[in-house]
Amino acid sequence: MEIDSSEIDAVDMINRSSCVLSGERVSSLLRAVNKKLQVVDVRDISFGKDFLLDLSRQGLTCQVLNLRSSHFRKLKMVGKFVQMHVLNLDFSASLTSFREDCFACMPNLKSLSLCETRIANLWTTSAALSKLPSLVELRFQNCLLCSDTGSSPVSSWNKVNEDMDSKSHRDIGLYIELPSLNGEAIPYLPSGIEYEDMNDYDANHDVRSTAEDSSDDSEFDFSGHRQDFSLMELLPDLPRGWNQLVDQQNEISFGTLDMQDEDQFSPGSSNSRHPSYIASKKYISRHPSPICYEKHYRDYMIASLPNLKVLDNLHIQKVDRETANDSFRRHFEYLPYNMNNKESVVSILQKREVRASPTRTHTSKKKFSYASRKSQHFYSRSLSAAKVGSSTWPTLRPLSVLSSISRDERRSFRPRQFEYHPSESSLMAFGTLDGEVVVVNHESEKIVSYIPSLGAMNSVLGLCWLKKYPSKLIAGSDNGSLRLYDVQSTPTISRGIYHTPVTFDEFDQLTSVHVNSIDELFLASGYSRHVALYDISSGRRLQVFADMHREHINVIKFSNHSPSLFATSSFDRDVKLWDLRQKPNRPCYTASSSRGNVMVCFSPDDHYLLVSAIDNEVKQLLAVDGRLHLDFAIASTGSSQNYTRSYYMNGRDYVISGSCDEHVVRICCARTGRRLRDVSLEGKGSGTSMFVQSLRGDPFRDFNLSILAAYIRPCSSSEIVKVNLLASSDHDKVHSNTRQPHIINGLGG
Repeated sequence: MEIDSSEIDAVDMINRSSCVLSGERVSSLLRAVNKKLQVVDVRDISFGKDFLLDLSRQGLTCQVLNLRSSHFRKLKMVGKFVQMHVLNLDFSASLTSFREDCFACMPNLKSLSLCETRIANLWTTSAALSKLPSLVELRFQNCLLCSDTGSSPVSSWNKVNEDMDSKSHRDIGLYIELPSLNGEAIPYLPSGIEYEDMNDYDANHDVRSTAEDSSDDSEFDFSGHRQDFSLMELLPDLPRGWNQLVDQQNEISFGTLDMQDEDQFSPGSSNSRHPSYIASKKYISRHPSPICYEKHYRDYMIASLPNLKVLDNLHIQKVDRETANDSFRRHFEYLPYNMNNKESVVSILQKREVRASPTRTHTSKKKFSYASRKSQHFYSRSLSAAKVGSSTWPTLRPLSVLSSISRDERRSFRPRQFEYHPSESSLMAFGTLDGEVVVVNHESEKIVSYIPSLGAMNSVLGLCWLKKYPSKLIAGSDNGSLRLYDVQSTPTISRGIYHTPVTFDEFDQLTSVHVNSIDELFLASGYSRHVALYDISSGRRLQVFADMHREHINVIKFSNHSPSLFATSSFDRDVKLWDLRQKPNRPCYTASSSRGNVMVCFSPDDHYLLVSAIDNEVKQLLAVDGRLHLDFAIASTGSSQNYTRSYYMNGRDYVISGSCDEHVVRICCARTGRRLRDVSLEGKGSGTSMFVQSLRGDPFRDFNLSILAAYIRPCSSSEIVKVNLLASSDHDKVHSNTRQPHIINGLGG
């Protein structure tokens, strides 16, 4: 407590092993040193969540803070860290994301290291880091030059450690090593040992966990006991196939890393004037975080953080920034509808009011003439762009619907398929793994109609509303059952009276049903090469079209406007367009993918076909002849089980795409293919990552969608998550309800 009046200039506090002091005692010690605190190294994570919570809320006066191997899950450091220049969170295996303002309290932070964390989302990460005005050096991985090409780029991280080592031996400084549990203090590393050499010590460090530390608090995660800091051990939820990247020790040629498009550096392109950038230099990437595997990751981070000078130990040259900005413009949308500047909602509303006003002054005549040419559609788009631009952390909320089967029993549903109602904006139907069909008001989360399985239905894989008869829907299950229900005559659970539905001939191993545009016919497909055609009014099966593909047909879709045109997608890699007027003996055309096709759908105006094949192969075809219109170029994971599904959102403006081995939904412009945003799903607690089983865009609300999310753990249930990109949630989590499990990565839409 007397240190402020002493001749000591600075105090470093180092903890390298399990400490006998409690987190509360260590916090008190840090507060006592106060203004002369310079380096804090508390990489031992045995202090518990209260220590981390106190540290993040109260702040510290140190310049260097080393929290390697911490238990943060979502970082939110709101205390005062005004003096901090360096923050190290390497090997924080639970760290997945940042709260929106978690860095707003660090105005002088210059260097941040996040190697081998679980950070993955480019958009939320760059938005959080943009709150650091002084940030010049950032690491998500360690890039070292190969031995045959030269030495490693100079990094300030090595200098930081050398400075720390030298300060610990000065007479005017004080070095405090917190007492270890076994009484054996680990000596401070001698000067000259580079920062990366410390990783060998931490790789074998004993990460301690106690039962009292386990918590549902999503800010921290003390549920794991890890001793090996290999990437695949720390990141068990990485998509299958990434292990191949990890096993290769991540040798990267940065001369080709950012040239993933064939025409990007073709002769005559705008980038061919930068020969120094094209020159091949090989680097070894060590301890990368998942964000490093995102396509165009380096370009995105450089373009988003204009003050950054060093990324992953590699200096950012002027030519790198020019190339990154050009790459960003080609592959990403800064705002929806390709708008370049953020604008406030108030400003847009004012402009709209000025346009609508009948009075105008002579001086503003020219300006008004320009504004008057802008349609109401332009202003609605501008409002959406403004809201999306201010909501980097969109609202994610699970649809919570509980059934009351009896007074003594309440249980949750296990959804397997869902569809928005085509004309009633508040209604949604979902089918369950238990064969139930539930119609719910997804705004009030109240059940409108409940249809039990009655022992006849298994997992409901096919649902389709009728358009001319909005109270009716077709439901098909994986055991072949097909039924037409009228939800107006089907009461809620509490009344317990059920009307007999219309039953159709079974279609074995069904995966998909779809009704044509005039509600006269519907088609069924499944784990076979055949398609069945049914008449809705008579309840008869009219015909079975045999051998339409060489392998089973996963999804079948009628066009939105023509009652006779339909498309089929098969795991034989083909998508085919058919016309019932030709008694489909042969397709109108066939388009092929490089992998098995999971699904196909028409754009709302029927101009395009959106085709999704295994492992993120998503393409848009011209519906008239099947020619390729747009390849969305989503990076593959290497998994043959990564079933990808894609749908249109906002009419045909945007496409949403998700895969069953990944926890992210990608939103891309349907006109250019540029990525607008990724929405990441996160479960509650360690190892509960959520994966995209199905998804739909809300037909009535711009930039709204719902996701059927499954969990990696077999003891967790799936749930429907509603996403609103127009409203910010301050990164509220998607939580896991305590439900009984049954998760399948089955097929179907």
